[in-house]
Amino acid sequence: MTSDTADDLALIEDAARGAGHIARQFFGGEFKRWSKEKEGPVTEADLAIDAYLREKLTSARKDYGWLSEETEDDASRLGAEATFIVDPIDGTLAFVRGKPHFTICIAIVRAGRPVASVVYNPVSDELFRAALGEGASCNGARIAPSACTSVEGCRMLGDRAMFEHKAWSVAPNIAWPAMHIESRSSIAYRMVLVARGDFDAMLALSAKHDWDLAAADLIVSEAGARLSTHRGEMLVYNGPTALQPSVVAAGPALHPLLLDRVRHLNLPERRS
Repeated sequence: MTSDTADDLALIEDAARGAGHIARQFFGGEFKRWSKEKEGPVTEADLAIDAYLREKLTSARKDYGWLSEETEDDASRLGAEATFIVDPIDGTLAFVRGKPHFTICIAIVRAGRPVASVVYNPVSDELFRAALGEGASCNGARIAPSACTSVEGCRMLGDRAMFEHKAWSVAPNIAWPAMHIESRSSIAYRMVLVARGDFDAMLALSAKHDWDLAAADLIVSEAGARLSTHRGEMLVYNGPTALQPSVVAAGPALHPLLLDRVRHLNLPERRS
């Protein structure tokens, strides 16, 4: 790891822990909340954490771009050599409901790909981190995905109703076999739980924003798992729309088996 990357990783880890302190002050208590059009709930905690992270990170790296769910987009990020991609609270619905399944996500992206990242669950105090070429860890311990080789019986993180939809029984679709299916509100948390081997796979067949995925993407890849769109394409971040069509993450043996079931799908496009 270069000294610059090590410094960046230390910076975002410290920032994530500071943000986690703010989240814990709000969690389980009374706070203002409202709904964003088509985007679900947002709370004053989201905004407080966003303001904290923006000040801490951009003051330390003045030449880095900034992309966050809770900040109006600034197109200057497109010309920056490096960009912070941040989700102050990924899984706000869980946060609002008092469930400990939300995360704080910070990635540093260069040339469209994350090079340093942190995903932090402040309630369980699980801090997942990775740097390009250096592997991934949780609370200092190296992590790795499961060796699952079969879709049937796998431990899947996703939407049960989606997997059980009757359309899967209509050719060329293939009905899903019996699986152990659970969900977590935070997409990033689903991804890092696959990276650690707690679950065998996660799959989402709807568009996600860069801030949902970028930090966890690097952790999944550095842990030795595989991550792509449902067509098997690598995700490229910090583009004009900051949207990804889908995401599939699994261990190296299971990932291609999942793609075989979904790569033919033509998913509806989402433009913003």
